[in-house]
Amino acid sequence: MKILICPLNWGLGHATRCVPIIRQLMNEGHEPVLVSDGYPLAFLKQEFPTLRTIEYPSYSIYYASGKSQVGAMLFNFPNIITGIINEHIWLKNLLNREHFDKVISDNRFGMWNNRVHSVYITHQLMVKMPSGLKFLEPLVHAIHKGFINRYDECWIPDTKETPGLSGDLSHEYPLPQNAAFIGPLSRFQGMEKSEPTVDYDVVAVVSGVEPQRTIFEESLIARFRDAGHKTLLIAGLPQMEKKEKQIGNMTIVSHLADIELASALLGAGKIISRCGYSTIMDLAALNCLHKAELIPTPGQTEQEYLMLVN
Repeated sequence: MKILICPLNWGLGHATRCVPIIRQLMNEGHEPVLVSDGYPLAFLKQEFPTLRTIEYPSYSIYYASGKSQVGAMLFNFPNIITGIINEHIWLKNLLNREHFDKVISDNRFGMWNNRVHSVYITHQLMVKMPSGLKFLEPLVHAIHKGFINRYDECWIPDTKETPGLSGDLSHEYPLPQNAAFIGPLSRFQGMEKSEPTVDYDVVAVVSGVEPQRTIFEESLIARFRDAGHKTLLIAGLPQMEKKEKQIGNMTIVSHLADIELASALLGAGKIISRCGYSTIMDLAALNCLHKAELIPTPGQTEQEYLMLVN
């Protein structure tokens, strides 16, 4: 089959958790075609250099630099709606020009069409709202469920047993009829017995949407540059040529290949990272969650919740 894989570009996580799906499809003899933009597309090109890629933008959003994202969320809302409509039209036009057997969308609401079997991937059936907007959670859930029902299938990357790794996010509400748990997805599946790299006491992994990605990186540099630990910081910038620099006791690299990153995480005495869901799945796959300090993006309610349950 010829299968379109479309991860959302809100950080790297939606692309990284598509990696085991893409690998399985290739092993089964199918033809994946990858659609994304920015860092996720650069990452996927590095992971799968032989596969065809199509650049198409995700919804244009930004995160505020402060501790609340409510204003940014309201500001982003029109861009998200416009992006959903545009990607739905784009897919329709693509299918007019070219045949695909299936579309797999990771959290892109508009990547469905009645002419093709479509799959939606999400762990966030329940959307956590900020404290002052908790009363909107049932409404937001109903809206999200409406998008999910447009798809033929909804794949939930977690275990069926409560609480799993996602807790309330996928276990609070009854599942849509087209939804099923498929188990956690990690690019590190099968790497948990890799040879650890023991050169560093602390390994910090930077990720997320700007400007919070850069703010997080700068805070980690300030924290560890003069500390008495050997620290490795992975900047999460696969779009850049791989670069390395030294600042005090810190080694900073733009990115690492999967096996290098897995080995560094396995050998670290302590791991520091954001607590996005894909990161949590990756750390769980390597049996490293117990040594992770999870720091949520300020005002990102999903990450604040995931820090508490993991």
